[in-house]
Amino acid sequence: MKKGISVQKLVIMGVLVAMEIVLSRFLSFNTWNTKIGFGFIPIAAAAILLGPVEAAVCGGLADLLGATLFPIGAYFPGFTATAALTGLVFGLFFHKEQTPLRVVPAVLINQFILGLLVNTYWISVLYGSPFKELLVTRVTQSVILSIIQIAGILVLAKVLQRVKPSLPAMER
Repeated sequence: MKKGISVQKLVIMGVLVAMEIVLSRFLSFNTWNTKIGFGFIPIAAAAILLGPVEAAVCGGLADLLGATLFPIGAYFPGFTATAALTGLVFGLFFHKEQTPLRVVPAVLINQFILGLLVNTYWISVLYGSPFKELLVTRVTQSVILSIIQIAGILVLAKVLQRVKPSLPAMER
């Protein structure tokens, strides 16, 4: 018989969601069509420590709560879906191991497919801006964030490798 989610996982997820909200809402550069920050770190940590489903929940919940409690612009559920998919992709690639051969494709999928293509589409729908023109302006953001995320996740993985053994075994 499968048990529900452990209290330890819930606590870790809650802390990571709170961290993502603070990093993305208060400690990042945001405009109506650009967002550069470190909100990816807690979601990557959830992916490494907990797995794809939990990372997806953390990503989606952080976006929903952050948009509700500390709005930057109008709430749009497409961004929440993209945030959840970002966590899922990180979880699928990072949960077992975090080598450069796993980190680079995960970041590129998230940045160029979900971030550049999908989120640019959501912005064009939400603000009525032409998709192609927005796409061109957001390419630089995706390139910069890809470099930051690859480096950041590789460092995070090394830190979590040291911390993870000291955490009590989490039930799956």
